[in-house]
Amino acid sequence: MSKALRPQITIAQETVDHLDSLVQGAAARMPELAERLLEELSRARILPAARIPADVVGIGSRVTWRDETTGQEQTATLVWPEEADIDAGRASVLTPIGVALIGLKAGARFQWETRSGEHRNLTVLAVGPGNIPA
Repeated sequence: MSKALRPQITIAQETVDHLDSLVQGAAARMPELAERLLEELSRARILPAARIPADVVGIGSRVTWRDETTGQEQTATLVWPEEADIDAGRASVLTPIGVALIGLKAGARFQWETRSGEHRNLTVLAVGPGNIPA
């Protein structure tokens, strides 16, 4: 998807600081994913956490999205890598879908590339607080 057609993303400054550290650690192990995350961060609108709207996907957000090709809906809570557990519905921000979702607002449409290289159009349907154990 061309850069002009990508939806706006908004990320909390505190999240950006942590993501910068993660990218540095992931660069050798997952260079393509790290590069994609850096690209997203470079175009993000950065705000203090208190100013991030409730309908923007952040760490700890529970997000539901729809694959426009299949009509399938999925829901997960976006988390830091150490909290990820896909069986419990917690997706790491350091996964292709995590990188794609971070900073998006409910209603945003975006193109996503699956692990097999297939391009899909996805729509963020809902964003809310997640259920992450303390």
